[in-house]
Amino acid sequence: MDETYLRLNGEWMYLYKAVDSNGDTIDFWLSRKRDKKAAKKFFRKSLRSPHNSNPRVIMTDKFAATEVTILSEIKLKRLDPKTQHRKSKYMNNIIEQDHRYIKRITNKILGFKHFKSACSVI
Repeated sequence: MDETYLRLNGEWMYLYKAVDSNGDTIDFWLSRKRDKKAAKKFFRKSLRSPHNSNPRVIMTDKFAATEVTILSEIKLKRLDPKTQHRKSKYMNNIIEQDHRYIKRITNKILGFKHFKSACSVI
């Protein structure tokens, strides 16, 4: 799970994205803010994905909002307490490579003009 920023209709947005161990996209979400509320909304949305209901390992960068979100989901028993949360800025390489692909596309076209076009590329 990671986040990056991109331009959508002239406005900067944060792209939250989750991928599995193969690099396949589990889910994504666009938000105007990068905060605890946005991280929690995205995390809950990604857990509702049919093939991601009970992950064994969650890899994130060291963004504090994701750690708080994961701990609260464990406390609320929406996430298995045995789930490992690995925090490393550099072990999150699969999703960082995916961000590079998206950035390469958006830099050429100066961002997305419509939400639908952003969804089709992401």
